[in-house]
Amino acid sequence: MRHKLVVANWKMHGNLVENKRLLAEYCAMLPTLKNTDVVVCVPYPYLAQAQAILQHTNIAWGAQNLSKDAVGAYTGEVSATMLKDFGASYVIIGHSERATAYCESDENIATKFVQAQAHGLTPILCVGETLIEREAGVMQMVVGKQLDTIFNTYGAAVFANAVVSYEPIWAIGTGLAASPEQAQSMHEFIRSKVATLDKAAATNMKILYGGSVNPQNAVQLFVMQDIDGGLIGKCSLNAKEFEGICRAAC
Repeated sequence: MRHKLVVANWKMHGNLVENKRLLAEYCAMLPTLKNTDVVVCVPYPYLAQAQAILQHTNIAWGAQNLSKDAVGAYTGEVSATMLKDFGASYVIIGHSERATAYCESDENIATKFVQAQAHGLTPILCVGETLIEREAGVMQMVVGKQLDTIFNTYGAAVFANAVVSYEPIWAIGTGLAASPEQAQSMHEFIRSKVATLDKAAATNMKILYGGSVNPQNAVQLFVMQDIDGGLIGKCSLNAKEFEGICRAAC
């Protein structure tokens, strides 16, 4: 049975004072979870703070992006080795907010995916469709294409040590989560697609749901067969709500 995973994505929120309070609340509320791993992905400037507070706890930490290049004259970029310097073990790849705002291509995201793995980071690959694409009934084609870019270049085996997060773009930050049945259908599609090329990778990889998850709908979402946890945005900024989501995964 796959261990559940719940990931906090703070996005561009936080400061030293508020982070210290929130992380302390995480540590107080989440030490006794069974069968559930917890990760918090913080903005780059706060990786050192996360490391200092979380390094002796059961909560892992990571980043929200990384460069597709290992080193070089890339002003403003942050490499995988830099993330490792601060003890990061996870990194979010291809979140729709970045892909849309900064025009990241599927190819660019695929390169970041393997760059993370090459340096010992677990990538959390975000995939999903817009509302127009869902209403047109092409959501599987859209998500399938996002996965194919990695399959065609690097093979399916790379998913054995990775996390995929299905995030319907129409649900992110809107308060309108996919129904458990909608989410399960897409999670099943993703796992089946990987299984056609590598059954072991499909069995082992975790697939998270992200998109307006809260303590109430988490209970229904996390009991679905192929939903292995969640990538949590807004509710991760409230320790009590985040605790409720984490406990729903246990």
